[in-house]
Amino acid sequence: MRISEAMHPGARWISPDTDLSTVARIMRDDDIGALPVGENDRLIGMVTDRDIALRALAKGRDAASMTARDVMTRDIVYCRTDESIEDAIHLMEKKQVRRLPVINKDKRMVGMLSLGDISHATSRELSGELTRAVSAHHA
Repeated sequence: MRISEAMHPGARWISPDTDLSTVARIMRDDDIGALPVGENDRLIGMVTDRDIALRALAKGRDAASMTARDVMTRDIVYCRTDESIEDAIHLMEKKQVRRLPVINKDKRMVGMLSLGDISHATSRELSGELTRAVSAHHA
């Protein structure tokens, strides 16, 4: 199965200058845990709920004065629409990530692939192995 068949199409982008309160509100309202960050029509980062908790709140920083740029993960791990689900699973296991932006042949982000998407598209055994791999403690 190709990633394009399993991903959820479309993804909401935020600007790197979006304040964290707005980021958190979007996550709550859209029931999502990650938002891609775009600037000049390019994907430059990803903000997760974990990024907000660990890079802002846990460090005692003033979250009210922070933006997506302050907490985002800059090294973007992504997959392509024409790759197989197995390719994405190996990448997610290797990088220990739970979500991947999906890029098409024109280098445009066209969706997201999450653990949930994979669990609906693959066997229980395969999705269970992926969940265990990405949930392992980071070294």
